[in-house]
Amino acid sequence: MSALPPVELLVCTTCKREGMDPEATRPGALLHGALAEAGLPENVVLKPVECLSNCSQGCSVVLRGGSSRWTYVYGNLAEDAVETVVDGATRYAATADGLVPWRERPEHFRKNCVARIPPLVAPVPSLET
Repeated sequence: MSALPPVELLVCTTCKREGMDPEATRPGALLHGALAEAGLPENVVLKPVECLSNCSQGCSVVLRGGSSRWTYVYGNLAEDAVETVVDGATRYAATADGLVPWRERPEHFRKNCVARIPPLVAPVPSLET
């Protein structure tokens, strides 16, 4: 069995909460910093990104990995959601296709999926009946 491709965990570092001090550290930057200290699985690479265009939905993260995995965008995360994100990333990284069964995802991920993006190398569905 071949090793699974690495997973990228992208964390938006520019999100902000409504009414927050414009000079305050952004919640996404705090989440990224906490995740950097959290001990992610070896095959998960943490990367900061600027703006995932989900600003009104709290902190947002993306899990993607290789050309044959589905990509997921999750929102409404708080800067202290480290355990949820690590759990979700660990489960995602253990899959070959990115499809973690719904009931096995962290509860927050079940209720706050912003987008699910097909893999670059996706099977073509049959249109024949």
